Amino acid sequence: MNIKVHLERDEDGMWVVTCPSLPGCISQGKSKDDALRNIKSAIKLHIKSFAQDGLPIFKTTAVQDTLVKVQV
Repeated sequence: MNIKVHLERDEDGMWVVTCPSLPGCISQGKSKDDALRNIKSAIKLHIKSFAQDGLPIFKTTAVQDTLVKVQV
């Protein structure tokens, strides 16, 4: 199963990963690899927990990354 995640570096240098289709599913790591490894574990736990509780697992989201030109 492939799940889209969003990875960005915070002001403290940590890599933060969120999963738009699983609200509240978030993790972090000191490196990109650590953060991605951690989010995989978080996703598995999130899915198992929601399935056990009979809740819908995925939230349908329309995510689009784009660039905008800004003149300052």
